[in-house]
Amino acid sequence: MSKYQTYFLMKEPDIAGYIAEKLDYFPSDAKLVCREIGDGNLNYVFRLRDENSGKSVIIKQAGETLRISDEMSLSTDRGRIEAEVLRLQDKFAPGLVPEVYLYDGTMCALVMEDLEGYTMMRTALMEHEIFPLFADHISTFLVNTLLSTTDVVMCHKEKKELVKKFINPDLCEITEELVYSEPFMDYNNRNNVFLPIADFVEKELYNDTALHLEAAKCKFAFMNNAQSLIHGDLHTGSIFINKEHTYVFDPEFAFFAPMGYDIGNVLANLFFAWCNGDAEIVDAEKKQAFCSWILDSIERVVDLFIMKFKAAYPTMVTDPMAKVPGFMDWYLGTILEDTAAVAGLETIRRTVGMANVKDITSIADESKRARAEKILIILAKNYIMNRQSFVSGKDYRRAIQKAIAAFS
Repeated sequence: MSKYQTYFLMKEPDIAGYIAEKLDYFPSDAKLVCREIGDGNLNYVFRLRDENSGKSVIIKQAGETLRISDEMSLSTDRGRIEAEVLRLQDKFAPGLVPEVYLYDGTMCALVMEDLEGYTMMRTALMEHEIFPLFADHISTFLVNTLLSTTDVVMCHKEKKELVKKFINPDLCEITEELVYSEPFMDYNNRNNVFLPIADFVEKELYNDTALHLEAAKCKFAFMNNAQSLIHGDLHTGSIFINKEHTYVFDPEFAFFAPMGYDIGNVLANLFFAWCNGDAEIVDAEKKQAFCSWILDSIERVVDLFIMKFKAAYPTMVTDPMAKVPGFMDWYLGTILEDTAAVAGLETIRRTVGMANVKDITSIADESKRARAEKILIILAKNYIMNRQSFVSGKDYRRAIQKAIAAFS
């Protein structure tokens, strides 16, 4: 009897036997080496490589608790969701997600293409690399995957079946708590606040009841608007990249929600990279080049999304009422409003919440880190409180420049 017929959490020595049993991928004389490479909060990720041929695969297994907290248990069904979403995303945005070779519901393990020659985008940005094609690639991914799974395009019955299929309560609860709630009140005492800005956080976040009201509105919109099948965790740690191409992966948080959630996540995480570059790059010319590219990319992601959305909408929309004059502009306006709100929510939660980002926590100089975090919080509040006014890339650039100037 195979030991892989009952779920257990695999370790490096288990992986070669698992793949040999489940997938005809390596030759019989392969010299296999396995290494655990995951650095996320939820799953265990392994690379299995044949040292003779150089062929390799990635194996991702869902654990039953968070890696960062045994107190938080969650369903391993997220692995199935991730596998099925990747296949759907490949249909709508071919070539922008890795190929899925196998999903095993017993072991809750996903086997997929190993993206050799690519770097996790957060890692590359912390090394202050520039990727001129990123804004074009990610805006195509966003428009194609998000618009395709809305009621304005998809058959309503088909979409409702997908909504049912991708109900994702455990991971949604994580988002509802860690993004939309705890950063503003810390009622579970899990926030990670940088001590030098504790008083600033108390004043600007915990004591700002007007901000709490707007965050509450955004939370219940997120929970109740099944607009589109979102990736659900589209930060720079969920992107592999090189100078020529971009791959999006890790959609285990996927479910139907406002599409602005994905767009806003991309924008927020790009600005974390700006903060790191501003604080850590010593050479003035290199700093100028990197930080300028980040601001240009934020602006271009927004404007390219709008341009591509408007171009795709007339050819993709099927619902007659969605073709009524003026509806597209109204619909896009709601997406852009959600985008700005989420850019703010993601910025705040990654600055003071339970899961901080290395872009910020790795800043060595305490005064520079404190300045970066204050910029982030003030910028994020502007995004949330004035979300209706963010309708172009230039609006983001102006808001960023205003926040930077406040602490110069």
